[in-house]
Amino acid sequence: MKSDESPKATSVRTFELMWGVREQSSRGPKQGLTIEAIVRTAIELADAEGLTALSMRKVAERLGVGAMTLYTYVPGKDELIALMIDAVMSERPDRRDAEGDWRARLELVARDGWDLCHRHMWLVDVGSERNLVGPGQMDAYESELSAIAGIGLTPTEMVSVISLVTGFVGGAVRGAVQVIQEERRTGLTRDQWWEQIAPVFDKYIAYERYPTVMSTGEAESHADGPKEAFEFGLARVLDGIEVLIRSRR
Repeated sequence: MKSDESPKATSVRTFELMWGVREQSSRGPKQGLTIEAIVRTAIELADAEGLTALSMRKVAERLGVGAMTLYTYVPGKDELIALMIDAVMSERPDRRDAEGDWRARLELVARDGWDLCHRHMWLVDVGSERNLVGPGQMDAYESELSAIAGIGLTPTEMVSVISLVTGFVGGAVRGAVQVIQEERRTGLTRDQWWEQIAPVFDKYIAYERYPTVMSTGEAESHADGPKEAFEFGLARVLDGIEVLIRSRR
């Protein structure tokens, strides 16, 4: 079921819930729930079972109420997810007064994002376009931008740099989460899977057709895991940003 409010009214209501302007719709009986309890329960469910398993009915069951009751608090599942995103974003440390230079502060910002998405892996399944922005997300964005304030970049460049770093983190963490999910699904680690599949490669792949691939095969088989790949990529991204910053001096 979805709220019968107009899209604009639903967005306004969700925005008000994020910022604590309105606690509950006046429709229906008051059941004694809070938005915080509903959102926390939804986060716990998504953490345990994934975003695809999230539903208003399941959240209601965990809270011991009927699904219809939730709609007197939250317009629908999409709006609940928006509230969940903002709530978990508030877990990120405030780096506005972090020590170190811009590079050290951006490293903290990137690793905070990496850690957050590993605590709440369903975040990688959430789109980022046209999200309603609540205090958790605004605080995080202020913290991110503060990491590179006063170092000679234009406002547009600051926004682009943060987009570059967070975009890299999003891609890296998505790959890392997929590795974890595959291990849980199959019961096999990446190394164990490769041990099983290697004989198939040897039997069917004409190695002479792929000399460059074969020349890196040993390195590939001993490649570092997702965290090491993340650290390598982050360093290269920051190297590129450093070139930009030096050009402004």
